[in-house]
Amino acid sequence: MFNLPNMLSFLRLLLVPVFLVLLAQGEDAWALVVLSISSFSDWLDGFLARRWNQITRLGQLLDPAADRLYIFAALIGLAWRDLVPWWIVLIVVGRDIFLLILGVILANFGFGPLPVHDLGKVATFCLFYALPMIMLGQAFPQLEWWSQPMGWAFALWGAFLYWWAGIVYAIEAMRVIRLPRVGPGVSSDTLE
Repeated sequence: MFNLPNMLSFLRLLLVPVFLVLLAQGEDAWALVVLSISSFSDWLDGFLARRWNQITRLGQLLDPAADRLYIFAALIGLAWRDLVPWWIVLIVVGRDIFLLILGVILANFGFGPLPVHDLGKVATFCLFYALPMIMLGQAFPQLEWWSQPMGWAFALWGAFLYWWAGIVYAIEAMRVIRLPRVGPGVSSDTLE
C-alpha cells in the first residue's frame, strides 16, 4: 500500500547509494547530511504511520530494510577507507546473515518473522549513533577528540547488543518451533 509513511521509507532506500558514494569518496559532511535526512525521515515515517493508523506490511518490511542498508553502507564505506576494521563489519553482517537463516528456518516450519525485540532496537540505535559519530570526526577533525571515543564506545556496545539480540531471537525461534500446531501455522504479530 502506498501512503506517505511508505513513500518516506522508499525515499530512504533510494538515498542509500547516494550516502555510500559520498562516504566512499570522503565527502563525510555531505554523507552526514544525507544520513541526517534519512534519520529524520525514519522517525517521521514511523510517527506518521502510527499517528494516521497507516501501519502496513510493506512499511514493516521497508523500514528495517532501510535501517540495515544504512548500517551496512556506513560500515562498508568506513571500512573501505580504513576508518573502521573489517572485523566489525563481519560481526554486524554475520548477525544479520544468522537472522536471515533463522527466518528461513521459521518459514520452513510455517511461521512468520519474529516480532522486533526491544534489545534489537537498542542495538540498532547504538549503531545508528556510533557510525555518524565516527564520521563526524572525519568530517570535522576539530571534533574528533570526543566524537571518536563516543562513536567507538557505542559501536562496540552496539555490536555486542546486536549479537545478544540475535541470540534472544534464536531462543525465541526455538521456543516458537516447539509450540504445538493448532492450524496451518502461527504467524508473527510483526507482519500482520
